[in-house]
Amino acid sequence: MTSISGVEMVDWNLAVATATRLVRPGPEVGRDEARAVVAELRGHARTSERHVREFTRMMPEGLVLPDTPVLVVDRAGWVKANVAGFRELLRPLLGKMQDRRAATPGGAVLGAVGGKVTGVELGMLLSFLASRVLGQYETFAPPSRDLPGSAAGGGRLLLVAPNIVHVERELEVNPHDFRLWVCLHEETHRTQFTAVPWLRDHLEGEIQTFLGATEMDPSTVLERIREAAQSFAGARPDAERGEEGRSFVELVQTPEQREVLGRLTAVMSLLEGHADFVMDGVGPQVVPSVAEIREKFQQRRASGAGRLDAALRKLLGLDAKLRQYRDGERFVRSVVGQVGMDGFNRVWTSPNTLPTKAEIARPADWVARVHRKGSEESERG
Repeated sequence: MTSISGVEMVDWNLAVATATRLVRPGPEVGRDEARAVVAELRGHARTSERHVREFTRMMPEGLVLPDTPVLVVDRAGWVKANVAGFRELLRPLLGKMQDRRAATPGGAVLGAVGGKVTGVELGMLLSFLASRVLGQYETFAPPSRDLPGSAAGGGRLLLVAPNIVHVERELEVNPHDFRLWVCLHEETHRTQFTAVPWLRDHLEGEIQTFLGATEMDPSTVLERIREAAQSFAGARPDAERGEEGRSFVELVQTPEQREVLGRLTAVMSLLEGHADFVMDGVGPQVVPSVAEIREKFQQRRASGAGRLDAALRKLLGLDAKLRQYRDGERFVRSVVGQVGMDGFNRVWTSPNTLPTKAEIARPADWVARVHRKGSEESERG
């Protein structure tokens, strides 16, 4: 990334240091138990890959399984991986903003101060999330010694061991079953990206389009932030609160960005819902206590961890994430019920066969569009 006098727009090292300092300590685990947990998660990840691919009938081109690594990490490791991913994704946008700041008198000084402030803010956000994420298929950070990737340049599967142990204890469920259940969900995401070669580039392109539409006028951005804060705090009169219930993330967007967000919401709902559907489909066969785990985990998702947690979820848009699980799972279940697994798998043909946000809510419309078109083309052939 270009910089002004060596100063970046975001102090990434400070972001990592802040998050690492603020993140809550994990559960108490002895050395031998920790080693056993790591070994078991790695084993469950390997087992899950076979179960998921057999259930979904999704295989990469050439029928050769990818070599994307499984990394069992602590909370600090998850933070470092995500900072590396953010840094890569935001590189074009921050470079553009940096060029603009370079032409401003005193830009270097402003850049140094702003970079540190942004680094602290990003670190605070990541410290909140780092104690809640159970796993993640991280695909954007370039391979490095700390974050190895596949030989083909793919991502890596992250399993956050202390969070998995914390939740299994909190829910009082069978730890071995719970670890396998989590791995089934996360392995589905790895399968999605490794079996669908265009998916990563498509997502990155949409995200770059979203970022490219960012308004550069600081006064406009500040005004939108002020509106977001007022809406969240309920400071505006009810008559003026037309955007109540929307997250801070949504309120700072331009109309063009909202169009892109609609497409991103649809594909993320698909990916998350598909993972939940697969987890429920495979679970009864290989996880003896899956019904108990599912019920308790759903209650945990719905209730959150307290008033502050609920407020932060709303502000950061994490409530929308929970809706994605529900809406996406209903879409997948409905489509599979209508056209079977192979019929559903047409969704992975190209970006044009992905469901729209409206089709996520009305699965029959997706079936009519994609399968009717396919039938018409077969008849013409």
